[in-house]
Amino acid sequence: MTGAVVPPIYATSTYKQDGVGGLRSGYEYSRSANPTRTALEECVAAIEGGVRGLAFASGLAAEDALLRALCAPGDHVLIPGDAYGGTYRLFAKVLSRWGLEYDPVPLGDPDAVRAAVRPSTKIIWVETPTNPLLGIADIAALAGIAHDAGALLVVDNTFASPYLQQPLALGADIVVHSTTKYLGGHSDVVGGALIVRDRGLGEELAYHQNAMGAVAGPFDAWLTLRGIKTLGVRMDRHCDNAERVAELLLAHPKVTQVLYPGLDGHPGHEVAAKQMRRFGGMISFRVAGGEEEAVALCGRTRLFTLGESLGGVESLIEHPGRMTHASAAGSPLEVPADLVRLSVGIETVDDLLADLTEALG
Repeated sequence: MTGAVVPPIYATSTYKQDGVGGLRSGYEYSRSANPTRTALEECVAAIEGGVRGLAFASGLAAEDALLRALCAPGDHVLIPGDAYGGTYRLFAKVLSRWGLEYDPVPLGDPDAVRAAVRPSTKIIWVETPTNPLLGIADIAALAGIAHDAGALLVVDNTFASPYLQQPLALGADIVVHSTTKYLGGHSDVVGGALIVRDRGLGEELAYHQNAMGAVAGPFDAWLTLRGIKTLGVRMDRHCDNAERVAELLLAHPKVTQVLYPGLDGHPGHEVAAKQMRRFGGMISFRVAGGEEEAVALCGRTRLFTLGESLGGVESLIEHPGRMTHASAAGSPLEVPADLVRLSVGIETVDDLLADLTEALG
């Protein structure tokens, strides 16, 4: 109507009705729908190749709504053997009390996944690459296993982003995002999203989204939309920089292992090359000297900021065992104590290499 090239922020809770039940464009209350959120939901559906997108207040809110919408007490879910700590906590500490059963499984081994499926398995939950061990799962192969078992394949595509990987085109039923990460891209907004390729499933999830209420606010939706506009150019730079950082770490005598799917020696390299455009901006590595040295290293960098989260334009460093994955301590998903995780940003790569070189000593 106005010709504005940027969607406006509809900072409203309710909408005038033209007579009882006479809704304008279907809007009545902003928990149910908001035009700014609708713009984001249509955008994420388009870039993931889905028919319906839903925007939530956080990635975990999206996961919770999905699991409670599609599962019932007594149902079973397969999760990654190195799942994100927040996802593991949701299963282990929250939904297990509700009667949802789960088993961690090495998703890079389709035979192990097939053997772990039960008659009660409703979902195979995939991260690829995984957080923080950068494991790779064959989405098409796992889709076949899930569908043969009458289950759904859910793919957390946060690490790859829609620019690098299209899970729905490979057979997945639902894609999950923490839009806080690469989609938002600027460390200034928290959000989550679900995208589906079946309209009926989209309607079911939308009903639960409204009933449960953890929706994205209009300003958060607007910030995420703004971030998505530069997703492609940012991801190219993230990948360029990460490849150079991986090369540096691989050659450094104080680094005992580099986990990056772009390396020929990575066990998932061939699968990643088949289903990803490039290999992303996340790198994990293990250091000589154990946990003490890993923690100390995280405190010595200057350009890499010590902090949780990932996917922003600035580079971050963290110790997963004490930070993002502390909830997995003592469980089968516990991460190595000597592990350091990098979210490689878009700064000048020579500065990033110099910072790591100095911090490693």
